[in-house]
Amino acid sequence: QVQLAESGGGLVQAGDSLRLSCAGTGRTFSNYALAWFRQAPGNEREFVAAMSPSGVRTTYADSVKGRFTISRDNAKNTEYLELNSLKPEDTAVYYCAAGSASYSTLPNTPTLYSYWGQGTQVTVSS
Repeated sequence: QVQLAESGGGLVQAGDSLRLSCAGTGRTFSNYALAWFRQAPGNEREFVAAMSPSGVRTTYADSVKGRFTISRDNAKNTEYLELNSLKPEDTAVYYCAAGSASYSTLPNTPTLYSYWGQGTQVTVSS
């Protein structure tokens, strides 16, 4: 079992950058695919990015491709999301998630991730 806790959110201006962290507990952290999702008020939870256990494979939502970077440090049981060139439409609660790495492609569906953090708010002002 894995427990996750996000940090690093905040209020920034359009064009600024943020780095979100997700600290995990559990000896099997390195066995899981990791992902970031976000949810804005009134919207469904939206896929942002995912990474394989080794970090070799990544996938991104088209809306963040080229601006956001997912990474992980298995020695520190930590996942990161670097957010650059932020836009007001990036405003949301950001969640980290961990799930099975057995799928042939990295999942982008929330239901395929078993473990979730509590979320961290990112607000981008124009």
